[in-house]
Amino acid sequence: MADPAQLKKLQEVGRPEILFSIARVPGTETVFVGASDGHLYRMDLSVEKVEPQAIPGHQSYVTGVAYFQGRIVSCGFDKKMIWRDAETGVISRELESAHGKWIRGMAQSADGGKLATVGDDMVCRVWDALTGDLIQELAGHDQQTPHHYPSMLYTAAFSPDGKHLATADRVGRIVVWDFAAGTIAAELEAPEMYTWDPRARRHSIGGIRSLAFSPDGNQLAVGGMGKVGNIDHLQGKARVELFDWKSGDLAHPFDSLEYNGLVEGMAFGPGGKWLLAVGGDHSGFLMFLDLESKKSIKDEKFGQHIHGVAHNEDFSRFAVASHGRVGYFSMTED
Repeated sequence: MADPAQLKKLQEVGRPEILFSIARVPGTETVFVGASDGHLYRMDLSVEKVEPQAIPGHQSYVTGVAYFQGRIVSCGFDKKMIWRDAETGVISRELESAHGKWIRGMAQSADGGKLATVGDDMVCRVWDALTGDLIQELAGHDQQTPHHYPSMLYTAAFSPDGKHLATADRVGRIVVWDFAAGTIAAELEAPEMYTWDPRARRHSIGGIRSLAFSPDGNQLAVGGMGKVGNIDHLQGKARVELFDWKSGDLAHPFDSLEYNGLVEGMAFGPGGKWLLAVGGDHSGFLMFLDLESKKSIKDEKFGQHIHGVAHNEDFSRFAVASHGRVGYFSMTED
């Protein structure tokens, strides 16, 4: 059983790129990582000396990657989505303009068959992970911030049963969609995760950077950063808010966390007893948050800002993608 108290690092793979996204091939220790040079990198983390295999295709940051039935799907700041064979790298489908602006991220349904992408056009699009067909388009976020600057749609997450999809933006607004109907099921606000400087910079920082539904689908974790004094730096406290999304109630804010910076990725552990949150400022962190005691039960520093996390079926092992490295961890005694 996965136990955060048994956390240990198994592997660390250094890279010259910034690594923005990560996906694991089920039943294996192979991951695909999206990088700042427009490449995917395939890595077998089970071997002592990892030799990353470069897979070109994008012209900018690769901000989302997913695996499904022998295919790898990627998206990025070049607005592209690419479907390819995971073994050969041969492209089977390529959309030059999957979104009108930068694609910020990708979420995958629990059964793997649907992908949700979000971008700076403030639209969430849902795709068939196998065929690449567009299933649905969801538009419920404002194009501009309250201060009349362009907003960003950073993140999305499917509920475990696939019936709902959450999206979240720069100013701290969350929309939970009834996926089948394409209608809004709930709207939530996390304003503490958005900082506006009206004087020195006339600029903002923050936004909701990660979302995760609890295993029973009743709670929604929202990750970002608390209020910031100097918006030129990621000096706000890392922040997680836990909502009972159906009632709209904020069940608990984890607002006294040790680390500064953005919470870029989250995942509930088995049974929903704890939550892993990863992110960073100039350096990175991993935090395991106990949902019963409402405290952090395990913290781990990481050398660089972490952008994504991918875990195996029972969460006994997981990998993170960061500025310049992949980290691979175990949470069992052996």
